[in-house]
Amino acid sequence: MTAPEPALADVVARLRRAMRRAARTADPDNTLSVAQLELLSCLFENPGARPSRIAQLLKLAPNSVTTMVTGLRSRDLVTRTSGGDDRRTVALELTDTGRAAVERWQGHNAAILAAALDGVHPAWRHLIAAAVPALNELVGAIDALAESDPARP
Repeated sequence: MTAPEPALADVVARLRRAMRRAARTADPDNTLSVAQLELLSCLFENPGARPSRIAQLLKLAPNSVTTMVTGLRSRDLVTRTSGGDDRRTVALELTDTGRAAVERWQGHNAAILAAALDGVHPAWRHLIAAAVPALNELVGAIDALAESDPARP
């Protein structure tokens, strides 16, 4: 039996590409890039995070996050505030418009999956639904790898 990792990696990559294409079709007026939407989503999950934490979570260079945040601020999607007691730090928050952009993107993704699953054989739908907890655990394990020592394999 062959290892499932290459096939799983391929399916995940193709699923991500298919979702991006379908999302662009579903919301052609969306002018945000996937990177911007991922930053907004990360901030949605981590309100008040510092830019350095967002960079760490998304595995981006801090200056890339700063550049994206500047652009998102100009579009009234993100605000920067002082990070509490230490005025030298910065905390990021979604504006109502930013939160709505994330919710709209999540809604489109959910609708895309619902429509696609309607065309999948019921037995496969059942297996896909049953796999969600395992996939969530896999995401956690991958996140743990991303947070671990980079010198460790």
